[in-house]
Amino acid sequence: MIHLSNISNTHHSDWLTSYLLMFSDTGHNWKQYRQEDSIGSFPGNSNADSVVQYKLQQPAIARFLRLLPLDWNPNGRIGLRLETYGCPYISDVVSLDGGSSSRLVYRWSPAPRRTSRDVISLTFKTLRNSGTLLHAKGERGLGLSLELERGQLQLLLREGTAQTSSSEPRRLASLGSLLDDQHWHHLSVERRSSHLNLTVDKHTERIQLPAEFSHWDIEQSFGSHKPDVPKRNFHGCLENLLYNGHYLIKLVKHKDRQVTALFCSSDLTLCHSNIKKSIIP
Repeated sequence: MIHLSNISNTHHSDWLTSYLLMFSDTGHNWKQYRQEDSIGSFPGNSNADSVVQYKLQQPAIARFLRLLPLDWNPNGRIGLRLETYGCPYISDVVSLDGGSSSRLVYRWSPAPRRTSRDVISLTFKTLRNSGTLLHAKGERGLGLSLELERGQLQLLLREGTAQTSSSEPRRLASLGSLLDDQHWHHLSVERRSSHLNLTVDKHTERIQLPAEFSHWDIEQSFGSHKPDVPKRNFHGCLENLLYNGHYLIKLVKHKDRQVTALFCSSDLTLCHSNIKKSIIP
């Protein structure tokens, strides 16, 4: 089992009694690990001889760990020997630079059979508070877009193209906040016939879809809109992009014939320091 071992300095009266655990995948942007009860501090030692083991309630995926002492033995100084245990975590990551052609358009060949359920999931990180993560086409000129606007994710229903539509896109849902903090965020879109389950990190919202949008097309665009819809493109990283169980980035890397990526300006450039990490449950 995966756990943390907190071992005091046995030659002195130097030990921690509580600390915070931070993690990062770059070594620059740090995020505090919090338990399910929202308590962030970890218990330390009570004497110079004991060993404290702690299992994390939720896994943390990171390349770097940082321990911040909160309190220690009043008769000594800060002293600690720390052991961490984890397992390798290797992911498929693509970097989009926000340029005019910086997007991924996936096209299936042959076209998959239509089903009543579709699932798209990915993780993303960005420093820009605006940009399009996903655009999917439906019938009769309808389209669904997932867009970041001021650090919040919005689900928009678009009718027609920028040239033919006389109305602004209709906002179906808004989820999350501060999603431009340069930390990884999980996104999942599950379509079940006439409704959609939209999940951002641990928050899920159920949305009723218009009857005309009973399915989306076999082509999805990640990182920008279609060219006829002017909007700022996504500038950041996408990781482990799945469509109905298929790892799309991995399929393109291996030149799989069943899926084609078009207009990819970055040629699957890997985001800095995000490939080899550890998962610490």
